[in-house]
Amino acid sequence: RRFRYALLAFDLITVAFIVVTSFLPRTPLIEVLDAVFGLAILVDFSSRMWIARRPWHELTLPATWADIIAILSFLAPVVGEGAAFLRVMRTVRLLRTYHIAKQLRQDFKWFRRNEDIVLAAVNLFVFIFIMTAIVYETQHGVNPQIAHYADALYFTVTAVAPTGVGDITLPGTTGRMISVVIMILGVTLFLNL
Repeated sequence: RRFRYALLAFDLITVAFIVVTSFLPRTPLIEVLDAVFGLAILVDFSSRMWIARRPWHELTLPATWADIIAILSFLAPVVGEGAAFLRVMRTVRLLRTYHIAKQLRQDFKWFRRNEDIVLAAVNLFVFIFIMTAIVYETQHGVNPQIAHYADALYFTVTAVAPTGVGDITLPGTTGRMISVVIMILGVTLFLNL
């Protein structure tokens, strides 16, 4: 039980690290911390693959590929932003924590009462976080309105919000299709919450 909660806490700390460092300039300390997180995730991933009854089946799961992408992006020698945006794939791991929902129900009365809200909030958070990374990576070099992650996050949240704002737009067909995906899926997840 403690081990499962420790893994959940590690996943949340990893996501917090990704969010915070996306707003900071790349420094040697951040690169060292990237490597530390990457190695820790690699150890976790390798252990899970080692004890899996059907390791080949594990490779068919989206969360497994999200972990592989996150490991590579944490451990890759990245200059500047580079492939660092792929670290957001680690947030998909939060969706894999549903298997501890049973444990949380047993241990916490508050979770039993609010399970639907908690799971809907996690889904919305992961969606917003991943779409923010996609907006940033596809737009920061071509769209002067998306200069950093905060701009991409702002656009994503306003596209999800039923009212929207419209002061930042994504030009071109790709930008419009990204906007459509954010609006349709985001509003659905928002209303679910």
